[in-house]
Amino acid sequence: MENQITRLDWLGRAFVGLCVVVAVAVPVLALLPDKNSAFFVPPYVVALLGKYICFAILAVALDLVWGYCGILSLGHGAFFALGGYAMGMYLMRQIGARGVYANPILPDFMVFLNWKELPVAWWGFNHFAYAGVMILFVPGVLAFAFGWFAFRSRVTGVYLSIITQALTYALKLAFFRNDFGFGGNNGLTDFKDIFGANVQSDATRAALFSASILALAGAYVLSKAIVSSKYGKTLIAIRDSESRVRFLGYRVENFKLFVFVVSAMMAGIAGALYVPQVGIINPSEFDPGNSIEAVIWVAVGGRGTLVGAALGALIVNYSKTFLTGGGLMWIGALLDPVLNYLPGSIGRIIRLFVDTLTGPEGWTAALGLLFILVTLFLPKGILGLFLDTARHNAPAKAAAPAPAPAEEAHS
Repeated sequence: MENQITRLDWLGRAFVGLCVVVAVAVPVLALLPDKNSAFFVPPYVVALLGKYICFAILAVALDLVWGYCGILSLGHGAFFALGGYAMGMYLMRQIGARGVYANPILPDFMVFLNWKELPVAWWGFNHFAYAGVMILFVPGVLAFAFGWFAFRSRVTGVYLSIITQALTYALKLAFFRNDFGFGGNNGLTDFKDIFGANVQSDATRAALFSASILALAGAYVLSKAIVSSKYGKTLIAIRDSESRVRFLGYRVENFKLFVFVVSAMMAGIAGALYVPQVGIINPSEFDPGNSIEAVIWVAVGGRGTLVGAALGALIVNYSKTFLTGGGLMWIGALLDPVLNYLPGSIGRIIRLFVDTLTGPEGWTAALGLLFILVTLFLPKGILGLFLDTARHNAPAKAAAPAPAPAEEAHS
């Protein structure tokens, strides 16, 4: 790992360094300053930032397969949710007799549904070591099984995207069933503690935030190590011309399968870190719309940059929080005097459009508009634009003539 860190470019080093600094700074500012201090970070902000960071890990995982191998997965939300369910099952087993029905073995929803014994799928989740293995194993096995058949059948492009979307939708329907054994529609919630610490305490939230952002740095370093290796160069060649790589004798399906499994495991880790910070996991996390949102994060930040994927996740999710909280409703109030002078039908239509776009329900419209604008005007994303600008300016600076030395004064 140390060798890989030394090989990172300036952007990678800055990103990892920033992650480490923030992992220390945010918990310190959340726990040490007085609550009335200007430097104090409230607990809800720590939890919100932790959620954003988990989404950033998911974005990096998706960028690894889409940006560098050309696999547009619309089902990575499934791997994220499976990792979250594995962590949720561990947290549910930690409740024990402190649940509503005081059953030391069965979670409350199982007692309510009149289950008599703990299902086999839940065995071992009272130990974190087992849960940690399942966080990686379950998404990894699903990705391996799916990829084995899909890649060997040479399913590519939009057809592969549709199949991945169908996969996550099928899992959503399955997890909605009460007899499936995972909480049905309500999912898993009412967690008490993690590693013996209260999951709602400020110190625990700060620790989970630090773990999340360090995991983001680790995911970036691992992904960078893969794409910078000879293996990674082959992945890029597959992305650019799969048929040519196959003609040269490479087993393309093996390359794609490996990176797809690694990406799924990274998404599972993101989901596992997400659940204790938000306090719930339910089938809505399998919704195909979540996976499509992740694609937009990567596109906005910059596909094929890794850092840009994380940046896009942070920007888009902060914008979502801002807009769904009514952050632009002041625009409607500002336009009211103007709209009052417009003819009746025109004024009502424009007012409806403004209210929809600036209200909490306008987020989906704003997200779609953002994706269209990025696709048309920023095909390389925000970070891609920045890097291109830096590359174009660098030669200009290098070619600029040095200032002439000052003439020596004659005595």
